[in-house]
Amino acid sequence: MSGSNPKQINFALVGCGLIGRKRAAALGAATSLRYACDLDLARARDLAARVPGCEAVTDYRVALADPAVDAVIVSTLNASLAPITLAAVRAGKHALVEKPGALNSGQLQSIRAATAGTGAKVRFGYNHRFHPALRLARELCAAGKLGPLMFLRGRYGHGGRKGYDREWRANPALSGGGELIDQGVHLIDLAGWFLGEFDRVEGHASTLFWDMPVDDNAFLSLRTRANQTAWLHVSCTEWKNLFSLEIYGRDAKIAIDGLGGSYGPERLVFYQMLPQMGPPETAVHEFPAGDESWRLENEAFAEDIRLGREPSPGLTEAIRTLEIVETIYRASHYPVSTTPL
Repeated sequence: MSGSNPKQINFALVGCGLIGRKRAAALGAATSLRYACDLDLARARDLAARVPGCEAVTDYRVALADPAVDAVIVSTLNASLAPITLAAVRAGKHALVEKPGALNSGQLQSIRAATAGTGAKVRFGYNHRFHPALRLARELCAAGKLGPLMFLRGRYGHGGRKGYDREWRANPALSGGGELIDQGVHLIDLAGWFLGEFDRVEGHASTLFWDMPVDDNAFLSLRTRANQTAWLHVSCTEWKNLFSLEIYGRDAKIAIDGLGGSYGPERLVFYQMLPQMGPPETAVHEFPAGDESWRLENEAFAEDIRLGREPSPGLTEAIRTLEIVETIYRASHYPVSTTPL
């Protein structure tokens, strides 16, 4: 690492909006934030003023040119994620990039090609993997508590807000699509985390309510080669914010509801099937503490760098996720971004 302290990782943050501020606040003691970069200098200065030794800039290339910077957190609009990440990788900087990471899978392919020359590690910000209920579910599945997995069912949605259809997310040139590429990629990522790679992708996206050229609902059926199915629905016409993920094995079932905040209390219910079947044994796990997923994901990225390990989710998972999004958009006659890097 290029920092003077071999145990310390020096970061630059590009994009000082809501998510960027969450990332900065969740950096650990063994890291430092050297630059806060945003096109809005006042916003960059506001964040930098809270971090000793942090400099506010409007041009991210200033941070990339600094040999003391080891890694970059990219938390901009979707259209800027891949170009900034590619520049970071070419400069030899590791990158933690917010989902979906790019407007299209081709952009991520270009980034992967660039990493071959520099060895830079790229992690994607699918922080739901680090929520306590999801981590416990992963542990239970890995321990074989559910038996062989059969299928999962996921729902994720919000209700937008007044003027939502005039925000940047409704502009495909900036977002790459609608609800599917926004919240849907979280469900696709989680489905693959539990079931593996999908070789059959079916479904459709629709615009049912909002006056915008991108989708506000999407319905997916994803199947593995072993015929395990992920049935997913994402929506920005949910009206009451919702997160629900159910994982079914031959021996037990997991039901996860809520993500905290406006999505309701996070909890996991484990249903153990009995030999005689009938009503299952039930164990309820509730997680009332605050959201630690940002800190845990930052720590995982720091470990990627220190250990030289391949991040997960990394480029392979992020590319597969966007390929699924593109398949659904093509089947639904929505334009698919082909913007190159």
